[in-house]
Amino acid sequence: MDDSNDLQPERHRLGRIVSTIIIASAVLSLALVIWLTAIHPRTDDATVLANFIGIAPVVEGPVVRLAVEDNQFVHKGDLLYEIDDLPYRYALQQALSEQAALEGNIRDQSRQIAGQKSAIVAQQAAQNASEAAMHRATAQIDEATADVGHAEAAVKQAQAEYDYAASNLKRIEPLLPRKFVTADQVDQLRSNTEARGEQLRQAQAQLVLKKASLKAAVAAEVQSVAQVGQNQAQVEQRGHEVRILDPLTLQREARAAAVEHARYNLDHCRVYAPFDARVTNLTIAEGAFAHIGEQLFTLIDARTWWTVANFREDQLTHIHPGDHARVFIMQTPGAEFDGVVDSVGFGVTPDPDAQLGASGGALSRPCSHSECSSWSSQGWCHKPGRYPGRQSSLASLPWRHITGVLIDQDSGALCAMNSNLIQGALPK
Repeated sequence: MDDSNDLQPERHRLGRIVSTIIIASAVLSLALVIWLTAIHPRTDDATVLANFIGIAPVVEGPVVRLAVEDNQFVHKGDLLYEIDDLPYRYALQQALSEQAALEGNIRDQSRQIAGQKSAIVAQQAAQNASEAAMHRATAQIDEATADVGHAEAAVKQAQAEYDYAASNLKRIEPLLPRKFVTADQVDQLRSNTEARGEQLRQAQAQLVLKKASLKAAVAAEVQSVAQVGQNQAQVEQRGHEVRILDPLTLQREARAAAVEHARYNLDHCRVYAPFDARVTNLTIAEGAFAHIGEQLFTLIDARTWWTVANFREDQLTHIHPGDHARVFIMQTPGAEFDGVVDSVGFGVTPDPDAQLGASGGALSRPCSHSECSSWSSQGWCHKPGRYPGRQSSLASLPWRHITGVLIDQDSGALCAMNSNLIQGALPK
């Protein structure tokens, strides 16, 4: 009994030691968990996102072929849909025909212009010939004028010789009856006088002929001058009649643009996938009339995916660009994806419930830290996001890359959020 009383204090000491060790271990474990959570922050408030584009036609018409189905994976260059291209084929043929007709008109006009230019050259040659004729006529006038002068001088000389012979005959004839001269001498003087008279008449006739030649030369010059003026007027007229190609050649760009526009419309009757993607929001069928700019369905870019996640403000000091990140998806919790922090954002839009604005009738107001926490998804229960998906499992999605994780922080009074973007590669 004494032995049992002696062992009891030792048991109490041992129990206290064990309790102390257990409490210290729990405290150390809790501190380690807190430290690890602070150093390696985590969150379940995250969303996987991807770029997407709306597919809308550039041309309108009935859809004659729909080559995809909703949620189908398509590769870059795969045919998506086809619009009836007959009107656009006809438009292209018409544009090509109008372009060919324009080129034909240009060729015809070029030939006509070449003919008109040749006529101008011929008319210019005729003008040069008429100018040469005018110069010749002028020279003939000068020559005829000189001839007239010579003829007048010959007439004066012949007149003087005739006058002298006639005077000498009149002076000698009265001496014949007196026998101071012989009959033979009188006959010689008479014959000489008659010869001088004949020479005078010939000189006068030659003068008349030379004057006539002068008048003819003057008339020829007048005619040549008139012909030169006429030919010059015809050359100017032919020059004005020559057409130019500018009104036709300036239409080439417009016709070429019309052809390119028609070909552009025809090429866009068939639409192909611009990148590897998933088809979604497909609500049309073959035979539907597609309008320009009206979206037919959506393509989700399967080349690049990123994750947007929200973290508390006090965790941002432990998150830096380039840090390693582990990403898990609720639909496939067993799959782990690796990522890398890309960058840290500097602000996000406040919760719309905190400020309704004029339409809601409430003003923006500051909120407490507890309110901000209640608005976020940092509680014990996390409601999974609800999406109108049609695929049965997430594994069917083309997960290739994670491009980022967005980290938000509570900033205080207005519950504005800072953001942090994580980027990295996912395994195929």
